[in-house]
Amino acid sequence: MTRTLSLQALRRLRTTPGGQLDCRISFSDGPGASRPVAYVERELPPNGISAYLAARKTGARSFVLWADEHRQARVATLVTVSMGSGRPQFQVLGPQGELLGTFTRDKAFSRGLRTRWTVSRAGSPDAVGYKGRLFWWCVWWLCSPLLPLILVAALLNGGGDFPRGPRRIKWRSGGHVPLEFKSAGDTVHLYAPELDWRLGAALVALIPSFDGWVGDPWDRRRD
Repeated sequence: MTRTLSLQALRRLRTTPGGQLDCRISFSDGPGASRPVAYVERELPPNGISAYLAARKTGARSFVLWADEHRQARVATLVTVSMGSGRPQFQVLGPQGELLGTFTRDKAFSRGLRTRWTVSRAGSPDAVGYKGRLFWWCVWWLCSPLLPLILVAALLNGGGDFPRGPRRIKWRSGGHVPLEFKSAGDTVHLYAPELDWRLGAALVALIPSFDGWVGDPWDRRRD
């Protein structure tokens, strides 16, 4: 049975104490309605938001998944453990600090034509996924001369829907597809039953934070 996790921005959800939560993650394991399972909040360094925003420009990320909007219990924490050669590596930790898994992001043209995401877990082969399909990237670049006109049209219409490159990611491991990120609705689908849903929750929050300049990453706000 496929399990699905989806990300929803919560620009106006405020709780006390602690300020503003950033996103909510919903979970579904079948045809029934989804339910909230985590609330996402940036974990700021000692120097606050300005230091976080400076670090994120290098690829660093740090956030907490709370079990409820009152921050009574942690579901998981994502931390940056390495930035070597501009190749950020992130660990997902459980409530007691136990390691759930590791994500590695290789930028496009560093180890291939497309951005590569690697999901690593102890005792399991790595799952490797590439951002977008090569066919759609070719279509994207062929249409790129028209992008300025499309952007102007989007601004004039006031819709706020700007064109973005292909974002779908399908991970493969040992000939299987254990998980997949779909850009429509920012969702992660877990196909392998042994995958910890908390890894999927951390991934569905992490990937949109790397949206390009025409996107609106949830962790880039300045308040």
